[in-house]
Amino acid sequence: MNDGTVIQFMVIAIGAGTPLVYAAVGEILAERSGVMNLGVEGMMLTGAVMAYWVTAVTGSTGLGLLAGAVAGAAMASLHAFLSITLRSNQIVSGIALVILGTGIAAFLGSAGPKLVDRASGGTFEPLLSSGLADLPIVGPLIFGHDVLVYGSWLVVGLTSWYLFHSRPGLHLRAVGEDPATADASGLPVARTRYIHVLLGGAGAGVAGTYVSLALFGSWSEDLSNGTGWIAIALVIFSAWRPVRALIAAYVFGALTSLGFNLQLIEVPVPLDLLAVLPFVMTLIALMVVSNLPSARRLGAPGALGEPYWREQR
Repeated sequence: MNDGTVIQFMVIAIGAGTPLVYAAVGEILAERSGVMNLGVEGMMLTGAVMAYWVTAVTGSTGLGLLAGAVAGAAMASLHAFLSITLRSNQIVSGIALVILGTGIAAFLGSAGPKLVDRASGGTFEPLLSSGLADLPIVGPLIFGHDVLVYGSWLVVGLTSWYLFHSRPGLHLRAVGEDPATADASGLPVARTRYIHVLLGGAGAGVAGTYVSLALFGSWSEDLSNGTGWIAIALVIFSAWRPVRALIAAYVFGALTSLGFNLQLIEVPVPLDLLAVLPFVMTLIALMVVSNLPSARRLGAPGALGEPYWREQR
């Protein structure tokens, strides 16, 4: 029963959707503070190359994971400085981050011993794979995944609780909705935005780590293949809610792996058509973002994308 095509398809969708979960939840935290970061793709690539390089050198996936998260947060700090301190256009800053991250990944991937010629040195081993994973239907869906899959479920649960059931989460949402009022109430607007933009960058770095070490286990310059842009779309489709982002990530994971699964069962569908489906949905989401009144009807923070300084009050 567990060897059926549908079950295997769902298992693959969970793996393919895991980096989207980390990137999307991180972006939700950043956007809930009022900062739109379109540089997720660049942060993912930087995290991916650093994680792969550190793991290849040390043989430790734990150190690689840490390096990926730190690299993503470091890239996010540039966006935070430009958009929060210098009050630059957040869209322009985010796109610049994509260009910078892509260039850094290409340079580090080819500098010295080329990463494309090196094995990753480690991967994330599956947990709970004996016995429990053999249970009918639910076994392979719940058990036998690696630590980052289970970690993504924990991150979603904790983030959801933090946003909607804790006082700091209430403060975060207040900053994202009306920073002037939050500032007048004594909330540190700039610090709140900095912290959550950096957390978003760390999430994107972890997402890149998972792509390079778990999904592919090898390095190439275009490793993320647009995953960061899809993660931004997920934030909108999920109405800025982590649990919905988890579900949407698995749906997109299913779409991205659809071509592979149809090949297995020999269905004559053009693979190029299937490969473009996630990006069509991404374009629709970005069109919604460009029309902020529509985005706000979906639940976007009121001050999303708008720089703030105290003199405006």
